[in-house]
Amino acid sequence: MSVNQFFKNIYHDLYYDVYKAVGGSLEDEAVNWPLYLSKLASTGIKIMVLLAILGVVYRLSLLLINSARFIAKDSKYSQSLRLIARLMWLFSSLLAVMSQLNFEPETVKATAKAGIWSVIFYMAWYNLGYLMQKMLKNYGLNASIEQLLHNLLSMLIIVLWIASVMSQFGFDIVSVVAGLGIAGIAVGFAAQATLANFIAGITILIEQSFQVGDWVSINEKEGKVVQIALRTTQILTRDNITVIFPNSTVASAEVINLTAKNLIRFDIEVRIALEADIESARAIIVDILANTKEVLERPAPTATVDKIGDFGVFFIVRFWVNPPHVSRMPFIKENLREQIKVALDDAGIATPYPHMQLLMPSEAAPSVKTSP
Repeated sequence: MSVNQFFKNIYHDLYYDVYKAVGGSLEDEAVNWPLYLSKLASTGIKIMVLLAILGVVYRLSLLLINSARFIAKDSKYSQSLRLIARLMWLFSSLLAVMSQLNFEPETVKATAKAGIWSVIFYMAWYNLGYLMQKMLKNYGLNASIEQLLHNLLSMLIIVLWIASVMSQFGFDIVSVVAGLGIAGIAVGFAAQATLANFIAGITILIEQSFQVGDWVSINEKEGKVVQIALRTTQILTRDNITVIFPNSTVASAEVINLTAKNLIRFDIEVRIALEADIESARAIIVDILANTKEVLERPAPTATVDKIGDFGVFFIVRFWVNPPHVSRMPFIKENLREQIKVALDDAGIATPYPHMQLLMPSEAAPSVKTSP
């Protein structure tokens, strides 16, 4: 086959495809082109007239909405009305075109019903955040739970919208739902870990044992909660490292929330020599705490004798701080220990340490004795 013959065959096939599309017949190789073109022009003119009329109606509706005195121009109601008018104009234009292109009446009717349901569900989805804010403002829910409810309701609206549209075109929704249920069971078995994390995430958000911004300790990892998602929980440590926990792990772990209350107490240990004056040392320690801005005055800090050991007197120093200072607690403790050590040295109060003393009798053999 030559190249010319090849392209002639392609031209022949295309010609007859177009020929049949415009009303021609392979048995009767004739088509009334003037009649067909006049019908096409008439249909085009009708469509343009209908679209122009719908466009004028749409513009008038916008002018009416914008000029209404009882509706603020930039309010949520005004935006919703303008959106409804725009959607109705689009679907009306689609129906006008379909009516002139000889679509089946049942198809046009089903499209009209599907359009109405689409407008209703779209408006519900569009105003979902505003409606949730109005309904849940008195319940004190945190942002994570509100986001979870918003996502679930959005998914529900989308599913109902798809089901409503499909039902208008004759789909059996019961069979579709049954098929999705079987598929969901199969997916559930294949993704048990993901589902476990998802359910645990919902439980964490509902119980509110901790929230974003709290300082927590999970499995000996301490940090600030930066995100509670449906699958994972993330904390940011003091070293600026993000630790990501699966929610199922968080749900079964021992979680310590350091900032659940308004005040948090910490303590450090201080030692002085056995022969040192306890009251003088206590006064110095309390004075250091009083001059530390992170330490609260109420409840007052304390310095009490915890035990008397072999090498000195052990103080347990307790003090209270506000939640924002928890992230700096290691630095605060280190700074307190340094200041207390310097103040005790300046006051002549020794810090004990193990040492050895040698006793050398003049007439007896040398002996070794240890003492504090």
